[in-house]
This record gives sequence, C-alpha cells and structure tokens, in this order.
Amino acid sequence: MKKFPVAASIFAAIFSASAWAQEGNPLLTRRGFEVGGQLAHYHYEEPDFAKLIGNRGGLVGAYTYTRPSGMFFRGEGRGSYGRLKYQGSGTQDSVPDLILEARGVAGMDFLAGSSVSLSPYLGVGYRYLYNDARGYTSTNAAGYQRYSNYLYAPVGLTTRIHLGDRWVLAPTVEADIFMIGKQKSQLSDANLGFNDVTNTQKRGTGHRAYLMIEKDHLAFGVWTHYWHIKDSDVQPAGLGQAALEPENWTRESGIEIRYRF
Repeated sequence: MKKFPVAASIFAAIFSASAWAQEGNPLLTRRGFEVGGQLAHYHYEEPDFAKLIGNRGGLVGAYTYTRPSGMFFRGEGRGSYGRLKYQGSGTQDSVPDLILEARGVAGMDFLAGSSVSLSPYLGVGYRYLYNDARGYTSTNAAGYQRYSNYLYAPVGLTTRIHLGDRWVLAPTVEADIFMIGKQKSQLSDANLGFNDVTNTQKRGTGHRAYLMIEKDHLAFGVWTHYWHIKDSDVQPAGLGQAALEPENWTRESGIEIRYRF
C-alpha cells in the first residue's frame, strides 16, 4: 500500500518535467513574438517653468531570439499617445503628445536553483517624442511644436521566481545610460521672426522598473520609466535672442498586458 504514494510522486515529477519540456522552462527567457497594450500616467516638468501632465495609451511589441547556451537577443518597439494639459505661461488643454521607442538588447539566462533565474542584459535604445503645443494658452502665450530624440544604453536585470503551476513573478530593474539628446523647437510656430532651433543635450540619467506576472502566453504587470536631463547647449534663436532646452524630468508609470506567441 505504501508504494502507491511513491509511484504517484514519481508520475507527477515525470509529468511536470514533460510539461516543462513541451512548453519550455518558464524561468528562461521565452523565444518568439509579443504584442500588447499599456495605459499610463505621464508627468513632464521643467522645474519652476512648465509642466505637461495627463494620461496616455500605447502599444508594445517585441521579438526574442534565444540560443541553447542561454543567450538571447531581443528587439522591442513601443508607441504611446496622449492629450496632455500644459501648465506654465498660462494653461492649455489637450496638447497632442506622441512617444515612439525602439530598443535592441542582448543578454544571458542563469538558473540560480530550481525556482529562480537571473537574466542580465545590455543594449541600445532610441526614444522619439513629438509634442504639438501650437495655439495659445489661457494667458495668450503662443506655443510651438517640439521634437525630442534620445540615444541611450539600457543595462538591466530580470529576475524570475517560479510561484508554482508555471506562474512566474518577473521583476526587472534597469539603468538607462544617456548618450546624447537632440531637441528641435519649431519656434517659428510662435513667432515668424524666430529661427527653428536644435539644441544638444549631453548630460542626463534614466531608469525604469517592471513588476510582471508571467504564465505561458500571458504577461501582465506594472511599470515605471524616469528621465532627468540637464540643460542643453545654447543656440541663437533670432531677434537677438538665444534658446536652450532647460533641465527637465519625466516620469511615466502604468499597467501593461502582453500576449506571447
């Protein structure tokens, strides 16, 4: 009679190992495509000068290639749009704001026991932002279009913790090493006497964090992105004026769901 529990345990272990072999180890980076959506709250601020605040929605996509050695390569894309509230020289509602982001990273999976894995990675990323504040604020100040470009190097770590029945808790922390930024301000939108100005940003920092739940084809969770960029260089703007892109910070936090196939 005592042999049956032992046999049952052996059968369960074999069945579990077989399932992992068919579906893949949930602690390892999953190969294939991902598509999903996100909702976020966005806050951009130039201290003591201006703010842009509001909600936004977006789409995400990725493809990951893995090798038997544990190495993986991942390409990611993100698009996010919102209509924000400007507060500064007066106020302005429903300011269109678009973010597009593309990244490529390479990393390696390391199993740290039977229920935990570590996946460090590094790569290169590009972030594009378009903001259209044309029109007039509540104090009759004229706005203009702004184009923002960041080049950066993401360095991060994803930890996967098996919770049972293939459910995985997957926190990620990442430092974004700012390489260079280019800001084009189309000042001629506000005053035909002004030049359109392109400023260069050389100093800044960024980071992001995710707390995701994964199971087979599904992944969902919360995330936050943060940037802090210092003053740019100074460029002539026409009419005897000069322009710079002032020190600013951006915080974007939200929820996300992905389907993996």
